[in-house]
Amino acid sequence: MAARVVLVTGVSRYLGGEVAAALAAHPTRPRVVGLDVVPPQVDLGGAAFVRADIRSPAVGRLLQDEGVDTVVHMNVIATPRSAGGRVPMKEINVIGTMQLLAACQKAPGVRRLVVKSTSGVYGAGPADPAMFTEESVAASPPRTGWAKDCLEVEGYVRGLTRRRPDVAVTLLRFASIVGPGLETPLSRVFSLPAVPTLLGHDGRLQFVHEEDAVEAMVRATVGGDGGPGPGRTVTGAVNVAGDGVVTTCQAAALAGRPVVGVPEALAGTAGRWLTRTGAAEVTVEDLRLLGYGRVLDTTRCREELGFVPRRSSREAFEDFCRSHGLRGYRPAVDLVAEEVRTAVRDTVRAGAGRGPGHA
Repeated sequence: MAARVVLVTGVSRYLGGEVAAALAAHPTRPRVVGLDVVPPQVDLGGAAFVRADIRSPAVGRLLQDEGVDTVVHMNVIATPRSAGGRVPMKEINVIGTMQLLAACQKAPGVRRLVVKSTSGVYGAGPADPAMFTEESVAASPPRTGWAKDCLEVEGYVRGLTRRRPDVAVTLLRFASIVGPGLETPLSRVFSLPAVPTLLGHDGRLQFVHEEDAVEAMVRATVGGDGGPGPGRTVTGAVNVAGDGVVTTCQAAALAGRPVVGVPEALAGTAGRWLTRTGAAEVTVEDLRLLGYGRVLDTTRCREELGFVPRRSSREAFEDFCRSHGLRGYRPAVDLVAEEVRTAVRDTVRAGAGRGPGHA
């Protein structure tokens, strides 16, 4: 069923506002209503704005009065500071989602739910598989922060699918989203004077450019080019990530930052210290990601959702570095050329050191 009236939550933040504006401009021309407790920071274009809390009973009335058939849930906050602290953040993320889903359950007109989630629900640890598919079970599930909230949110969403099997539900599990207009805990880590990571580890990371993240949400909500193509009926979890990987040390080099190893036993202490000083909101989960990494299998995204990010993981991170003016930024081609030159120089020196008579 084509989306006719779409409710987008969390439009006061950058990505939520961009998704609402993009949906309003889509060729299928759905009527879009943006919802949040404060006005949006970006122009919503043709989308209307309603000031309300998703924890309020008013949301249920809004779904009925506006004839909403599709709900796009973007109101899961990743930064405690913007929510007023960890406790309010968890209340908005978890309790707010529960109230929203309860309203959706009672609204007979709702037929589709699209939720922005995170690949952080897979956790990060030494026993992880080489690539996570949507069916993978986390060997080291997240225990704190935003990723833990998203894990709980996904549990409540699965409960809605059991109670309302007529509602088509899509969960987009994004790799780390970066870009010019977005600030996340992980992006702030790479803006620090030195990048903390687990001692002795160099995790493989994936990134999604903010423009690709918006396009993926739109594709999952209303499909591709306005026709009945891919994206209209995809349900369940879908991994979204740019092609390729960037290791933590490579990302730090692109940002012009040194890497500082932290023993895993002190990861929690280091994260709390960085958070208290205001340098960055860092959790144990963030440091474990930087140390152990996480790579997603995006086959379902390409083949069923019909979406391929325009930027690779490296290109997305490079644009983040460029737009944030990170000192020491250099294009990847320069780094590769330097690595080749260094390897050649070391080989020549080693050969000269052996002298005549050596094999």
